[in-house]
Amino acid sequence: MNKILVIDFGSQYTQLIARKVRELGVYSEIWPPTAPVEAIRAARPQGLILSGGPQSVYGKGAPTISPEIFTLGVPILGICYGLQLMAHLLGGRVVPSPRREYGFAALRLVRRSGLLSGLKDGEQVWMSHGDKVEKLPPGFRVSGRTGNTRAGVIEDPRRDFYGVQFHPEVIHTKEGRKLLANFLFKIAGLIPDWNMGSFIERKTEEIRKTVGRGRVLCGLSGGVDSLVTALLVHRAVGKRLTCVFVDNGLLREGQYAGLMEMFRVKLDLDVVGVDAAAAFVKALGGVSDPERKRKIIGGLFIKVFREEARRLGGAKFLAQGTIYPDVIESRPVQGPSAVIKSHHNVGGLPKSHGFVLVEPLRELFKDEVRAVAVELGADRAFVAQHPFPGPGLAVRIVGPVNEESLRIVREADDIVVREVRAAGIYDRLWQAFAVLLPVRSVGVMGDRRTYQRVVVIRLVQSVDGMTADWFPASPGLLARISNRIVNEVAGVNRVVFDVTSKPPGTIEWE
Repeated sequence: MNKILVIDFGSQYTQLIARKVRELGVYSEIWPPTAPVEAIRAARPQGLILSGGPQSVYGKGAPTISPEIFTLGVPILGICYGLQLMAHLLGGRVVPSPRREYGFAALRLVRRSGLLSGLKDGEQVWMSHGDKVEKLPPGFRVSGRTGNTRAGVIEDPRRDFYGVQFHPEVIHTKEGRKLLANFLFKIAGLIPDWNMGSFIERKTEEIRKTVGRGRVLCGLSGGVDSLVTALLVHRAVGKRLTCVFVDNGLLREGQYAGLMEMFRVKLDLDVVGVDAAAAFVKALGGVSDPERKRKIIGGLFIKVFREEARRLGGAKFLAQGTIYPDVIESRPVQGPSAVIKSHHNVGGLPKSHGFVLVEPLRELFKDEVRAVAVELGADRAFVAQHPFPGPGLAVRIVGPVNEESLRIVREADDIVVREVRAAGIYDRLWQAFAVLLPVRSVGVMGDRRTYQRVVVIRLVQSVDGMTADWFPASPGLLARISNRIVNEVAGVNRVVFDVTSKPPGTIEWE
């Protein structure tokens, strides 16, 4: 299988690069710049992409790579900071630009180039940089420029080294997808062999080799990620898989009973149901810090799984629906990028959990997981459901978790989802939910002063959950949701609407 490694220097767009490459049918992975050259060579990539980043190549502590990376004999594409770093390491000179360049720019073509094949002179590109390449490294030439940047596109065709000062991975660069395709197929000579059918066959065989004759537990959360994991493992090991679905008291209205029926009846999975609601709610009592919540929940899940493993006579392997965004947000695998939050199944797990983890979806984005689900015959309505966090409603309560707060957010959440469905926009949204705030506001209800809780309505659009925009819901829909919540959910007298995108916010509040 063809493979492209994306070396991450801390750009907010790194995940977009990896996704765009996969969309073009080539498998990609995000690696840190600290990865040894020997490890990169052992991974046998057919090309490297150096991401952008917020720093200057000449700045103190700026992320860098070993110059040996340019001796691997594979095509390399540098994007923004990646271009500047390549020029810097190969003998060029990078300096602060007297005129920074942010936003749209017109790309002027200087000469014919395989990288720019099919692009027209004056193409719209997206710039975001304050430095520029003043002197080219030996062997390089300019093939494209903008009004403020002479070295807008540089290349050394003899060694297959290319650099672009703009960001082809963002939608604002109109023909960015075409440029990336040129790098993959015209320059690197790759074949688009990444698809979900081949993924299923490869992962099924990997699971068989990993598990052998062992028994596997799979923790079902109620979402598509864990279900697809279960279906893949079941495909590989059959009856040696036992699924565990925990009622942790943090699920949506009617979610536990409805999903148990689907797992057992429609999908014919061996599923053990565990009622642990009281234990989870008790353990979360008085805990406000979201990272502590996630670690408490992760630890309790492992405790339940250990008990079920003992009951079954031993199960060495634990299968989880961990996906690529979980890994990216939980650990700084992208080198200088920051930890966003610990997902309960990644950074939230105790170090000594006692299982060998089986995580077949760890390299997939959410839309790829859904494609696998369809390939495996999962119900399309279930596949299309909005993502629901593993820690459940605990992370939709800002502040301590208790039975009263859970009741409020569960009832409010149910109203939001029902009204969104009734409005016919559910399938246009990535997520729609309610958040309960740890504040009270003064209100007037029935001619009496009230001092009650505040609920947030959160509606977002996204492709993969890595970036998102708030959805401009109609005033009528927001009014219906608000009226229902304040009238039907006891203890709430105010509803607000979240108009924050990701970034700078996250989709969930915790």
